[in-house]
Amino acid sequence: MLTTLQTAYSDTRAADLAWALGREPLPALAVLDLDLAGATLQMRLLGASHQVLLEEDRGTCSETVACIPGSSTPLPLGVSKRLGEWEYEFAARVETLSEGSFAGRAQELLALVADHPQGLAGTFPGSPHAFTAMLAQRTEGQVRWRTWHAYPQEGQLVVTRTRVGVRTSAAAL
Repeated sequence: MLTTLQTAYSDTRAADLAWALGREPLPALAVLDLDLAGATLQMRLLGASHQVLLEEDRGTCSETVACIPGSSTPLPLGVSKRLGEWEYEFAARVETLSEGSFAGRAQELLALVADHPQGLAGTFPGSPHAFTAMLAQRTEGQVRWRTWHAYPQEGQLVVTRTRVGVRTSAAAL
């Protein structure tokens, strides 16, 4: 699903993104609810990036990656945590692209997500390449999602990847 977010695009920077687990739902500009084989996943586009809410019999998970005033947790390159019966893994990277490469990559990502049944993307008015996009899937008992946050004024694309799944015991390895 592709939507135009009804908010002004502000000059935020990739470096201003923060990461948090366990936040309450924040006001969203666009929402996509998914049923992924027993797991309920809600992808939320915020004015300042994204939030994912996952609920399953084993528990809940709330991930927020956004420009949050006063947040003291910068965007980490990687996180691995235990959440009850789950393992949570998060990874982020920043791609810096030339203006032409950025425009092409933006078009490619928006085309990938726009018609995907488990995808949500929102573009900001005023800049055709300012967007946040998300894709989710469930495979082998794990829920995974990827996100892309575009900052055309910097030529930067922030890419995140998350995996949440049941912990495997050492004896099972």
